[in-house]
Amino acid sequence: MDPNKSFKHLPHKTIERLSQYRRALLICLNNGKSHIFSHEIAQIQHITSVQVRRDLMLIGYSGTLRKGYNIQELIDLIGEIIDSNEGINVAVVGMGNLGRALINYFSGKRHKLSIVAGFDTNPDKIGNYMNGVECFSVEDMHKIVKEKDITIGIITVPASQTTEICDLLVESGIKGILNYTPKPVNVPDEIYLEEYDMITTLEKVAFYVKLPDEAPETKQSKARP
Repeated sequence: MDPNKSFKHLPHKTIERLSQYRRALLICLNNGKSHIFSHEIAQIQHITSVQVRRDLMLIGYSGTLRKGYNIQELIDLIGEIIDSNEGINVAVVGMGNLGRALINYFSGKRHKLSIVAGFDTNPDKIGNYMNGVECFSVEDMHKIVKEKDITIGIITVPASQTTEICDLLVESGIKGILNYTPKPVNVPDEIYLEEYDMITTLEKVAFYVKLPDEAPETKQSKARP
């Protein structure tokens, strides 16, 4: 990758798709596949091959007419763009069912992105480990964030606690927040915020399910433009 080329202005949706491309490409690579065409990636992701080619053009990568894209090269390039050289540490706040599920799911998935701490207010959970991740008291958040160099916080607490926890994360020096609760939050401009409302997402799926019968690929293209 050209060290002088900056990718900070890539569209947010392109970043999301690059992550999805890499996940699909890793599966293809593990299945013994070395090259792939844009229409094959598009089929996996339920989008158009034009969109795939546009995204890869934005990051300066092109394949060949005969063989398509080199899978390993593309995986490496996406990693250079998305991943941090030093690695990034993450904390989950709220060690309920969702918090524990996230820790279990992400364990070992990305060596440059690691969940290194959990936080909760329940004394029965504090001091326990989940898949090697220790649960700390929310009261110790500022100290633990500094000690473990945590820069991303994932909020999975009840909605009534969302604002308080978000404020604590910001005060502790967190630079990015992923909010899994249905309650929106406000953060300073320098904090990157991503909010994922599972109820809204499920309602979106329900909307397309109730539409008159049509080809599955048509619904997919509407749901994932």
